Formats: sequence, structure tokens, C-alpha cells
Amino acid sequence: MDNTTSTTYITHASFITLPVTDQDRALRFYRDVLGFEVTADLQMPPGRWVQVAPRGAQTVFTLSGPGMGGFEPGSTRGIMLVTTDVDADCARLAEAGVTVQGPKEQPWGRMAAFHDPDGNALMLLTETEKEGF
Repeated sequence: MDNTTSTTYITHASFITLPVTDQDRALRFYRDVLGFEVTADLQMPPGRWVQVAPRGAQTVFTLSGPGMGGFEPGSTRGIMLVTTDVDADCARLAEAGVTVQGPKEQPWGRMAAFHDPDGNALMLLTETEKEGF
């Protein structure tokens, strides 16, 4: 197949699964510490369906509890959250008792890393405004 002529109609990611051991604890972290909005909190077979997202985001995070898909809590890596002020967000996370690594200056911006209560790894980034990047 010639990839140069293929077309896709994908517009965005609907949700990212974050496996957690305790949905209430995870909800408090994502809502109260990170400031995300709750976009869904429903009882569905086989369990509770909880979704959160930064205000205005198209992609939401599903806080997948035990029995929901066989995901391993703490196994998610590499989620980059873009912020307009990484330093202020790092200070707020540290004040809430979250261990934060950074922020550090990178060629693409100022970055920091942290984990949610289940060990899922997240990063914060204030992007550098550079032409061509």
C-alpha cells in the first residue's frame, strides 16, 4: 500500500484510559488537584464509567477501575499535558503533596513529570514558541 496517497478521516482521540485502583481517589486527584472537569460519572455494566478532561479539551481521560477492561493500574506512561505556566502548575502540585520532577528546560519547552496516585506517569509542558517546531 502506498502511504503517500492514503487518506484518513480521523479527527481526534476520543478518550485515553487511565487504569486506577480507586476511582473516587483518582477522581479527587484529577478534579481537585489538576482542575479537570468531570465529563461523565455513570454506572454501567460492568462498572462505573468516570471521565475527566481539562476544560475545553476534545480528548477525555477514562478513570478505569478494577474489572473495567483488565488494565493494570499505574501502567500508563507518556501523557503530555500542555500548560501555559508549568512553574505555577508544578508549585500547585507540590503544595498538594505531589512529587514533581522538574521543571527543566528542553529544546521544545519547559517540562516537568509527576505521577497520579496509582503511578500513571504524566508530564507537563509549556511549549517553546519556535519557528519550525
